[in-house]
Amino acid sequence: MDTPDKAAEIKAAAAALIAFGTALFGWVGWMVVLWLIAMALDYLTGTFAALYNKTWSSAAARRGLWHKLGSIFGVLVAAMCDLVLRLVGDNFGFELPMIGQSCLITPIVAAWYFFTELGSIVENAAAMGAPVPDLLKKLIARGKKTIDDKTGDGDNEE
Repeated sequence: MDTPDKAAEIKAAAAALIAFGTALFGWVGWMVVLWLIAMALDYLTGTFAALYNKTWSSAAARRGLWHKLGSIFGVLVAAMCDLVLRLVGDNFGFELPMIGQSCLITPIVAAWYFFTELGSIVENAAAMGAPVPDLLKKLIARGKKTIDDKTGDGDNEE
């Protein structure tokens, strides 16, 4: 099989996987897809920034991947919490305070990680010498702070 055909197959498989996930999970699926894209961009920009500054190390790259894996587990735990809360509510016949949503914790946790990744991406861009508008940095910080304030998690620092 030649390379262009293989690349087309990989793109088609990725598109099908994303479509399946977003069809299955709706807007929460899109939020998770955006977060996963932000994670990949953060890893890439971090690698580029380290190469640009001649500080790249395989140990640091591995730590970054372990950090990303830990974030994925964090979102999976949030999804399991959503599922268990929904099962408890459905099987014990009462409404949990989830404002009518079947999935409340996952999007909040994914959004928190998303803003964390975006903050890291702009830091990496700055480390490569790109000017980063204060407006962008403030919007990202405000997004994360809003989640912290609304969830009572203002003391959680990454």
